[in-house]
Amino acid sequence: MRAFLFPGQGSQSVGMGAALAEASSAARDVFAEVDEALGQHLFRIMREGPEADLTLTENAQPAIMAHAIAVFRTLGLDVTKADFVAGHSLGEYSALCAAGSLDLATTARLLKRRGQAMQAAVPVGEGAMAALLGADLDKAQAIAAAAAEGQVCTVANDNDPSQVVISGHRAAIERAVAIAKDHGAKRAVLLPVSAPFHCPLMQPAADAMADALGGTEIKAPAVPLYANVIAVPIDDPARIRELLVEQVTGMVRWRESIEEMARAGVDDFIEIGGKVLGPMVKRIAPDARVTSVISMADIEAAAKEIA
Repeated sequence: MRAFLFPGQGSQSVGMGAALAEASSAARDVFAEVDEALGQHLFRIMREGPEADLTLTENAQPAIMAHAIAVFRTLGLDVTKADFVAGHSLGEYSALCAAGSLDLATTARLLKRRGQAMQAAVPVGEGAMAALLGADLDKAQAIAAAAAEGQVCTVANDNDPSQVVISGHRAAIERAVAIAKDHGAKRAVLLPVSAPFHCPLMQPAADAMADALGGTEIKAPAVPLYANVIAVPIDDPARIRELLVEQVTGMVRWRESIEEMARAGVDDFIEIGGKVLGPMVKRIAPDARVTSVISMADIEAAAKEIA
């Protein structure tokens, strides 16, 4: 069994999609449609930068999705070549677009709105995120609880058995970093993010996405989506809408999602448009086959393997 995976924020880089656009008309069409939907030259920012503009959440989120869908369409495979799709955080929108649940223009506009809402939810400097390395979920939750002291400090991403990300008020996250080793983590690193994603401080952004998604047509995906916040497959449009809202403040249960897919029989994981999720998957399911598809060479090799 096979799953297509779609990366989240942090996988962006200046130059992304440039070589692909030169080689593939399908990719060029994706970038042009996203630019038109957003009314901005997003692909120019992806191709040329500056990096500061690309890393802005409102640009990074639609850019990462556009790149992933460009790779997917250049690959030229029906999504039903996979049994499931999944995406890390914003990658869920890419997965739903690939699976036909959301059209490309709508996906781009939703992610632009999501990025703006997440950035606006917490004033710059008041929130933070940190990666706890060499810590599992239990250790991370203990560190977060010890550091909270009445502030928000919660697990944002349970990425794999050795990497958990926490999110919340900056002071609480800094306390967590300071005590992490005492609680068994190998080390803790503050992340260069502009807002504390996937924690209760994002509630204003969740409210904004509830409004945006409420007026959006969502179709049943051609293959089920493993949803971040519940780590089980879903295909009901109403449930998808609910969970996309919950996802803004909820924990990304990536480790559990991969474990559940492996338990269901998935042994072939293909990351579309990034090289971030593949290493996580190998740490979760060491016996699985993992492929990352970004370049034209990757695409050509994968197309032969999957066809």
